[in-house]
Amino acid sequence: MAAEITPIRTAAETGLAEAFATLRGKLAAGPVTARREAAFRRFEAQGLPHHRVEEWKYTDLRALMRDAKPLAGAPDAAAKVRVAGQTRMFAAVAPRRIVFVDGAFAPELSDFAGLEPGLKIRSLADALGRGDAIVSRLGNGGPAEGDVAYALNTALMRDGAIIEVAPGTRIVRPLHLVFAYGSSRAAAVFSRSLVIVGADAGLTLIESHEGPHGVDYQVHAALDLAVGEGARLDKIKVFAEGSDALHVSTLSATIAAKADFTDLTFALGGTIVRNQLFVRCAGAGSRLGINGASLLRGKQHVDTSLLLDHAAGHCLSRELFKSVLDEASRGVFQGKIIVRPGALKTDARMMTRALLLSEDAEADNKPELEILADDVQCGHGATSGALDDNLKFYLMARGIPEKEAEALLIQSFVGEAVETVAHEGIRDALMATTQQWLETRP
Repeated sequence: MAAEITPIRTAAETGLAEAFATLRGKLAAGPVTARREAAFRRFEAQGLPHHRVEEWKYTDLRALMRDAKPLAGAPDAAAKVRVAGQTRMFAAVAPRRIVFVDGAFAPELSDFAGLEPGLKIRSLADALGRGDAIVSRLGNGGPAEGDVAYALNTALMRDGAIIEVAPGTRIVRPLHLVFAYGSSRAAAVFSRSLVIVGADAGLTLIESHEGPHGVDYQVHAALDLAVGEGARLDKIKVFAEGSDALHVSTLSATIAAKADFTDLTFALGGTIVRNQLFVRCAGAGSRLGINGASLLRGKQHVDTSLLLDHAAGHCLSRELFKSVLDEASRGVFQGKIIVRPGALKTDARMMTRALLLSEDAEADNKPELEILADDVQCGHGATSGALDDNLKFYLMARGIPEKEAEALLIQSFVGEAVETVAHEGIRDALMATTQQWLETRP
């Protein structure tokens, strides 16, 4: 007779189960109720991902996430005041800001004046409360379906943004989703957003996550993205979390035929960050640029994991990820390109480079290709190394002090990824942030 094995739950897994039980009792029945239940059952069966799961081998969340913070409540006035006074990295760009404080929509801090025709913005909490049909598109068959962290977000999602750009509408002014933590107490935020860019439409989208130092809050964020045929979306995501924050983020993106999609991840905050990107080329002739830059120090651990699924032919993709690692920080990049049967004429190239500024820094790079079609061009590469002594000597020989010489080389290294951003003002803001990071380097 076979013995029944009962898995042992960690304190974090037990806390998450209790949070779901509490949340379930407060939710009204709606179109996503069954999906929440199924998602939590998936998480319950698998638990938090750990080092024996190949995709999570470098980031053992079961070990790193020692407890589950209580779900964040509605932000108080003090939290909103703190967020309103935070530094605005993209102030010079003057984007339209949609602000969430402790995971809850803050209309008084947001800019809804004069929305462009064809642009529709609302909060997820409002759509869930009304039972809007649009919420049925959340995670419905997207490329992240099946991922346990994504399932956990589906089960516990509270609020976020729903953005729709009508077909043929080109939004000139950048749109900035601001997710800020303002409480002085640690809690857990589960945000979920949905962005739909219609056929032949265009949008520049900034997504930033920021919070205070010294508070070990937790953020579990997810974004479902659909880019229509012939549309263009330029997306920039910034991790500027507090020094003690844990952040797990998932992008689930479907790109239609002849669409242009660029994405840049810029990471410089948080103690543990897992950034997942699941991107599917669902239509022929799409063009993608998926890039990233990380500036890490102390004992920061940032894991970027990319799954790029070429499910249609005649698509072009370029991926470039740069990591600057100082002190005892650790940068992880796992990238996998899949070329499906029939996806002929695919052209996909992936490169990851790590710059180690300390003997204690660590870079783990794992690029992969899975090619199931003929007549394709695919390649990948990975490098890790220190600053070039010859280039450094060249600059110092011309009177540039050592620290400034190193800063110039680091800026040049990061700049290759930042230059993939089409918007000049956003590029300038990211490089200015890089300069500020370098100025605080010992």
